[in-house]
Amino acid sequence: MLTQERYQSILSTIDERGAVTVSELAEMLGASESTIRRDLTALDETGRLRKVFGGATSIKQVGSVFEDNFSTKEVLMSEEKTQIAMYCATLINDSDFVFIDAGTTTARLIDFIDNSKATYVTNGIIHARKLIQKGFNAYIIGGKLKPATEAVVGAEAIANLRNLNFSKAFMGTNGIDLEAGYTTPDIEEAMMKEAAVKASYMAFVMADRTKFRRVFPVTFSQLRTCCIITDALPDKSYATETVIKEVMT
Repeated sequence: MLTQERYQSILSTIDERGAVTVSELAEMLGASESTIRRDLTALDETGRLRKVFGGATSIKQVGSVFEDNFSTKEVLMSEEKTQIAMYCATLINDSDFVFIDAGTTTARLIDFIDNSKATYVTNGIIHARKLIQKGFNAYIIGGKLKPATEAVVGAEAIANLRNLNFSKAFMGTNGIDLEAGYTTPDIEEAMMKEAAVKASYMAFVMADRTKFRRVFPVTFSQLRTCCIITDALPDKSYATETVIKEVMT
């Protein structure tokens, strides 16, 4: 069996069962366990499954309703977030009216923005602080504060977006899936994200490769409504659904 055929068989089995052991795959595919381990390592490195001790699990999973706090998430995939942020900063023009969503990757974006002529709106407390420290023309959405992510959410926040028309929005997400679209654990945060995308002429989802094939409880938008800026695309089938830019390939 060719390597690519083994890969496909492994992925199909894991998608169907959720998890599988090295010994099960070796018996099923007629390959040595060392070969299977190498296959799992390769597939894990491209983000197509998650390698664990003795086997592998599906990377497509329904995430928890609980969410790590900002400081915990900030250190994850740090270099990838930096590269994504650097690219997105180049997309901002002088006349833009920009929405910047709360989140760690979008916060990294502000570090690289050098356009002081654009106008910025955010629902992130940390983001607002960064924007004013750089002397930018910035506004923060009012509403309910979510402590874990330091995001402003809720009915009042959504109402504050209704009369705004953004030229560009830079959004964060917890999961990206072909069927479920862009997802997040929190209903109120999802509603805020949905409103921001709808209020924008162009919306960019900033997401590293670990966000793909993950599904969280609430969908805030379908794939086609946003462009995706990522470090590397683990599954090329996503490129048939929307515009995707890989910044580290």
